[in-house]
Amino acid sequence: MSDCYKKQECRLCTSTQLETVVKLTPTPPGNHFVTAAQLDEEQKSYPLELDFCHDCKHVQLAHAVDPKILYQKNYTYVSAISPVFVEHLQEYCHSIRQRYELPKGSFVLDIGSNDGTALSFFKEAGYKTLGIDPATEVVEGANQRGIETLCEFFNLAMAKQYAPQYGRAQLINSHNACAHIDDLVSVIEGVKYWLAKDGLFVMEVGYLLDIYQNAWFDTIYHEHVDFHSVMPLPGFFKRFGLEVIAVERISPQGGSIRVIVQHDNGPHQPDGSLEELLAFEHQIGLDKAETFKQFAAHIQQVKQQLREIILALKTQGKSIAGFGAPTKATTLLAHFELVDALDFLVDENPLKQNLFSPGTHIPVYSADAIYERKPDYLLILAWNFAPNIMQRFNAYLEQGGQFVLPMPIPKIVTKDIYEQTYSSHCATS
Repeated sequence: MSDCYKKQECRLCTSTQLETVVKLTPTPPGNHFVTAAQLDEEQKSYPLELDFCHDCKHVQLAHAVDPKILYQKNYTYVSAISPVFVEHLQEYCHSIRQRYELPKGSFVLDIGSNDGTALSFFKEAGYKTLGIDPATEVVEGANQRGIETLCEFFNLAMAKQYAPQYGRAQLINSHNACAHIDDLVSVIEGVKYWLAKDGLFVMEVGYLLDIYQNAWFDTIYHEHVDFHSVMPLPGFFKRFGLEVIAVERISPQGGSIRVIVQHDNGPHQPDGSLEELLAFEHQIGLDKAETFKQFAAHIQQVKQQLREIILALKTQGKSIAGFGAPTKATTLLAHFELVDALDFLVDENPLKQNLFSPGTHIPVYSADAIYERKPDYLLILAWNFAPNIMQRFNAYLEQGGQFVLPMPIPKIVTKDIYEQTYSSHCATS
C-alpha cells in the first residue's frame, strides 16, 4: 500500500456509513524525533481526522499510515520510563492472577509488549512468557533483559506459525496496543486461535469517554487508529466467537478501559460491568455524531484559552519549556500553534534526549535542564502524569518556577496552588 490511505470502512463492523467529525492539523508521526543533521530534511505530515461510524458507533482515525513507518524504526516509547505506568503494570499482574486464579507456570502472551516491562512481572511470578512487538530496537532491548520477544506484527498468520511451538496461552495481554492496529480483525482472529479454551484475553485501551469529557484531543495521533468506547465491543468480539465478561475503567494514559474477554461459553460469568458502562455511554451521547462535532468546537475553545496564557507570558518576556515529549505533544503543539512558544523540551526517556521534536524541531534535553536552564514556566505536555511530575519536581516550584497545565481547563499552578490542590493527591497516589 501507499504510505498513507483513507479508510473507507469501519475497522470494527466494516460499515461504510462513516462521517468525519473532527479535523486537526496534519503532523509527522509523533514519535519521529530527528537529529541535528536531519533538521534540514523535510518531514512528511499526514492528516489527523476522526470518523464516526453511524452503524456500530465506533470512532476511528480516518487515515492509516503504513505501520512500518510508525513502529519499526526510530520508535522511542518504552514502558519502563514512566514509574506510574510501571506500577500500573505490576498491579495488573497481581490483580489478574488473583481474580482469575491463573495457575503458576501457565503461558502468558503479550501483544505489543514493548520493552517487556509487563511480562517481567509475570516471569518473576513463575509464568512462562512471550512478547510480540514490531519495534526492532525496543525488542532487542527486551531480549537483552531476558524477556523473550519476537519482532513481529501480531496477526492470525503469525499465531498459526508460533502457537504450535509455544502452546496455547492461558492469558493474552495487550496494554495500549490494540488502538494502534489498523487490521484489528486479524489480531483478534490470532487471539481466538492462540487462546486456550479456558483462557482470557485482556485488552487495555484509551477510553473515548475520558478523551471527550476532558478535551484530551492530543491523544489523536497516527499511532492511535481507534478511539474505543464500550458500545461497539460486544458485537465486534461476537464475530470471532468471543464474549466480553468485564469492563473496568482504569487511570493510565489519562483514562483507559480494561476489557476482559473469553471464548463463548467460557468458564467465567460476566460481572455486570459491561451493561453499566453501556448505559452510561448512551446517557453521555457517545452514540451520536453531533457529540463529537461539539467536541471539536470545544477543542478550539481550549486552544484559545491556552494560547492566551502562553502568549501573555511570552509578551512579558518569560521563558517557557515543555515537560515531556510524548507522542501526543506533537498533536498539541501543531494544532495549538505553539511551535515558537517553547524554548526547549525535557523528557526522561534517553531515546529522545538530544534530539529534536517531530515537525516542530524543538530541542529535547534531560530533566536536568529544568534546574540548569531555569525556565520561568513548565508546560506539562505529559499531562496524564501531571500530579506525579509536580510532586517529583517540587524543587522547581520551591525555586520560583510555575507549571502550566494545558487541559482540560488551561491554568497556571503556582507553589501555593500546588500545596492547596495537588500535594495531598500526590501523597496518596
